[in-house]
Amino acid sequence: MEDVFLPIMVCGMLFIGMPWLIFHYVTKWKQAPKITDEDEKLLDDLHLLARRLEERLQTVERIVAADNPDFRPSRPSADDGYELDRRN
Repeated sequence: MEDVFLPIMVCGMLFIGMPWLIFHYVTKWKQAPKITDEDEKLLDDLHLLARRLEERLQTVERIVAADNPDFRPSRPSADDGYELDRRN
């Protein structure tokens, strides 16, 4: 009896359980909230603000470095391969 029961369980899990699990999570993924146009605009505005602040910080660091030759910035500079216009 165990020789018949095990293949039936394996086939049931493969052909019923696995597709049910996949379709269950696909529908959950489709029902998940998506980013709205307003949220996307807000993210773009925040990204632009962060870039402007980064440019200001670089300007301040250049001024301080000109006044104090021993000054070392605490973050990577543009010369280190860090690109300000890089987007994620």
